[in-house]
Amino acid sequence: MPADISIIDFESAHQPAFRALNHEWISQYFTLEEPDHQMLDDPQTFILNSGGHILMAVYQNEIVGTCALIKEHDGVYELAKMAVAPAAQGLGIGWALGQSILCKARQLGARRVELVSNSKLAPALSLYDKLGFRAAPLRPSPYQRGDVRMVLDL
Repeated sequence: MPADISIIDFESAHQPAFRALNHEWISQYFTLEEPDHQMLDDPQTFILNSGGHILMAVYQNEIVGTCALIKEHDGVYELAKMAVAPAAQGLGIGWALGQSILCKARQLGARRVELVSNSKLAPALSLYDKLGFRAAPLRPSPYQRGDVRMVLDL
């Protein structure tokens, strides 16, 4: 990770950046769905209050990335809402966020991290693969766009 990238814990003041970063990539490829609006507009209620966590990536004093862990049930978390600003892509920020969020999952006692993605998102799927995630059978998802499921046993 470049020295001028730092990964910090989410604070309520980061909500507009959290929303904007995710809104940008989702609307580029898909349509924002109701669960997106809920989590992006009110991450405190829909992610943090239930035992989840959000990290933010800072590069040159600007928030350029984010990633969330959503507590599903005992020991199982979902990696979600990972986004890196287009201008900051290719700098290793996604990798740094992924490594950091998995470290946080272990601290929270996770035994498994799952994610739902889309087959059109080749760079994201490649990153998840590098992080150790493996393809798993798809389960019902609240997202129309979800056609790939991956899991990582910790």
